Amino acid sequence: MSRRLVVASAAIALALSSAGHAQTPPERWIPTWAAPDVARVDQPAQALTAAGQTFPWANDVPQAVREAAPGQQLEIAGGSRLHFNDQTLRQVARVSMGGGRVRVVLTNTFGTVPLRIGAAQVALRDRGPSIVAGSNRVLTFGGLAQPAIPPGALMVSDPVDLAVPDFADLVVDLYLPGDTAAARSPVTYHPASWQTNYVSTQGNHAGAVAFPVATTTAYRRGDGLASASSFFLSRVEVVTTQSTGVLVAFGDSITDGTQSGMDQNRRWPNLLAARLAEAGIRMSVVNGGIGGGRVLEDGVGPNGLARFDRDVLAQAGATHVTVMLGINDIGNGGARPDPSVAELIAGHRQFIERARARGLRVYGATLTPFQGAAYWTPEGEAKRQALNEWIRTGGAYDAVLDFAAATQDPAHPTRMRPEHDSGDHLHPSPAGYTAMANSIDIGLFRGANH
Repeated sequence: MSRRLVVASAAIALALSSAGHAQTPPERWIPTWAAPDVARVDQPAQALTAAGQTFPWANDVPQAVREAAPGQQLEIAGGSRLHFNDQTLRQVARVSMGGGRVRVVLTNTFGTVPLRIGAAQVALRDRGPSIVAGSNRVLTFGGLAQPAIPPGALMVSDPVDLAVPDFADLVVDLYLPGDTAAARSPVTYHPASWQTNYVSTQGNHAGAVAFPVATTTAYRRGDGLASASSFFLSRVEVVTTQSTGVLVAFGDSITDGTQSGMDQNRRWPNLLAARLAEAGIRMSVVNGGIGGGRVLEDGVGPNGLARFDRDVLAQAGATHVTVMLGINDIGNGGARPDPSVAELIAGHRQFIERARARGLRVYGATLTPFQGAAYWTPEGEAKRQALNEWIRTGGAYDAVLDFAAATQDPAHPTRMRPEHDSGDHLHPSPAGYTAMANSIDIGLFRGANH
């Protein structure tokens, strides 16, 4: 065979190989559920400086209480007070996108001592605290079945084969052999999961079909509203071989789902995910909201600029991000001149630049009306309207989700429509969340997957 023929044959083979790869996208991991982490500090005040670290983000604890005398127990606002001692925690994650292989990411982001895991499993949920028999899979972490997660660290489990349908409920079991209260370490958790999670009687019950429930992570907030927390669980990921996008919805309690109902999965990101699926758009939608979150200052968790990398840019395969953040900066500012609109805009520009540097499309969401809320002021309303005008017309975002227009009362634009108001005049009702999700142009996500 001549040299020319050999070269031509090799070129044809390479072309055919390349064409085959183009038709079959490579496998990649994507997040299908997430819960941003914050620190729960409920040990004596001196524990805040344990191991030479400080926790300025622990503002879910009132300032006066955080400065309590040594030995005084701190009161917690906005999350479950539970500790765990030789118990199994069964947590429910409603996935967005399914897949044939799963891995779980555990977190000790704000801990000051190692978090010891005695056993971990993942399974398909049946109903309540029960799992589908035979669906449970043992999780290991770098081959270890009983890892210790170092302070400040995440651990990604080894993959397991499990057929997970779209919008399925997964269960993640964590057996915690130690006493988390005795560890005197900040607890890494998500304060308001709006999902009931279960705590066992004493012992390792990971993978049990019928789970022996001692209690749940439900609690009642200071305003009387029932919620629940999740603990030590950062995200769930699946393998996809299809062209699938990943949207991270970054925001505060209105993205987190306050007033959307317990165990209902009717946060606006959940509803958007369902719309995208119905339209045949393969897009995993994960929630990056933290109730009380702000752009510039720490609230319940670190400020938005501080947590953006961990909660958005670190999400594997992220292609899109929506940003709805600023109402707590404005509301907590009251009638004061700070934070100024210019400062809030500068913060939003930071989100945009950092997202684009990673190749993400970034969409801005206008802030919904809040007149009647406890922290509404005319000065704050003027800031909301000015920030919304910049989001709509400034041209900085790739597109705009006009949630304010979708929920406001046409006769009183500073207020939500009565049917969209949950009653606290800040958070939408389930109908309001539906209106928000339905207002989004899903064409923004069509054909942009990679």
